[in-house]
Amino acid sequence: MAEVLIFVLVPLAYLALLLLYLPLVPAIALLRGIALVSELLWRYGRLLDGVLRRRTPEFVTVPPYRAADELAHRNYFFGPATRDLRQLHTLGRRLYVRTLTDAYRQVTARQFTAPTVHRAFSIPYGLTLYLGLALGAGAAAPLLGALFAAQALGVALLMAGARLIALTLRAVDRTGMLLRGLPRGMLCPSCFERVPYPAYDCPRPTCRRRHADIRPGTFGLFRRRCACGERIPTLLMLMSRDARLSGHCVHEHCGRPMNPDAGHMPELILPLIGGRAAGKTQLMAAMVKSLEGTAEDGGPAIRLADPESSANQRVLNEVLEIQGHTRPTQKTLPRAHSFVRGTGRAERLVHVFDTAGERFVSREETDALRYIREARTFVFVLDPMAVDAFWTRLDATGPKVDRTLASTVDPEDVFSRSVQTVRTMGTRLDRARLAVAISKRDLLAGQPALLPDRPDDSDSARAWLCEGLGLRNLVETMDLEFGEVRYFCTAAVADGAGRVDPSVAAFTEWCLRE
Repeated sequence: MAEVLIFVLVPLAYLALLLLYLPLVPAIALLRGIALVSELLWRYGRLLDGVLRRRTPEFVTVPPYRAADELAHRNYFFGPATRDLRQLHTLGRRLYVRTLTDAYRQVTARQFTAPTVHRAFSIPYGLTLYLGLALGAGAAAPLLGALFAAQALGVALLMAGARLIALTLRAVDRTGMLLRGLPRGMLCPSCFERVPYPAYDCPRPTCRRRHADIRPGTFGLFRRRCACGERIPTLLMLMSRDARLSGHCVHEHCGRPMNPDAGHMPELILPLIGGRAAGKTQLMAAMVKSLEGTAEDGGPAIRLADPESSANQRVLNEVLEIQGHTRPTQKTLPRAHSFVRGTGRAERLVHVFDTAGERFVSREETDALRYIREARTFVFVLDPMAVDAFWTRLDATGPKVDRTLASTVDPEDVFSRSVQTVRTMGTRLDRARLAVAISKRDLLAGQPALLPDRPDDSDSARAWLCEGLGLRNLVETMDLEFGEVRYFCTAAVADGAGRVDPSVAAFTEWCLRE
């Protein structure tokens, strides 16, 4: 009887229980699969938070973009976003395999290796859980893949949008440069080369990093974040007047500071050509001082554009007020004497170049004056005392004229060499203007015969040069070479009240006319 109970009735009862259990298998397996999918989604959410926000070491598999030669942090959508996707892909695969492996091990341990109930009951339940895990793994894989694909698509769209924004901002900035008449960039006042975009120092006083190209792109769209954390505008139009950064020339042989106003307004380049001691420096100082007087009387505002120009002008103003004579210009390449005239849309950055007269005698020396290529108005300072005919007409009974103040270089020689050099540089002189400044009018005040009949009239001054000084060939060459020529008799001096001779004002206004 015992044998019948053990070998017949017990198996039949076990089979009956299995038959009763079989309808429950799909539900149990489905619930276990749903639990696995939920666990994987929850862990993937934590993984997203760790990779994108917390960024603790356990979520970092790819080194960050902090190469030794990078001075700024990359914009998220120019590298770091792709890096995060790679990390998510790597960590997501690990997460999937690890979660699934841990779930199978847990079922194996509890239902097969060390069950808490008889194996006759734990094994069928364990097999059901295996089935649920397989179903959950199969369902979670495409779901997680879809989530990753959606994120990758979003990142791709945002990366494309970021690049489109960068290109648009660059195009807007480029259009602004074209509208300001700067198609090839800004003029460096030291090396005279065009700078497409200056290099800017980080504005933080304790940081010495220099950023070569701050335009929208890899390191920021509207703001660039320096490695020190300071934010730098990426566009000239984002720099307010009070927050303009001082740029530096990007050419290897230069690297000197540029004007803070460079790129924010149109530029005018005014070269002064003339022989040694012709009066170029004094005329340049008188021009600026005359513009300052005009501004005080309600005319266009004027301000010096950089500390060097301000310091030089202070010294030159003192020379003008004592009616002294400036020191000869050094033969080294000059830095532009720069000032900003006007307000609002009428602002113009004017570069006046006062070059030593010796550089206009030697062709090799003149070739270094690359700023001449950018000029559309030229000033030729003509010292009448440098012409022999001047001294033959001098009235011996009149006031003495100090011959040591005369230029030692023939004006015709200076002009011919200068024109030849400018032409070889590619400048269209037939589209340029020339202002002929007949200098040292103040020294000839006591010699009426040595002045034109109407000193303030261009035609009268031209006729005087032709007939009085015998410079007809020079004058005709000027008229032939340049599209427009005007003649001015100038006196680069100031009275006791600091007012510059009126002749300089008319001359300056014509030179700065666009």
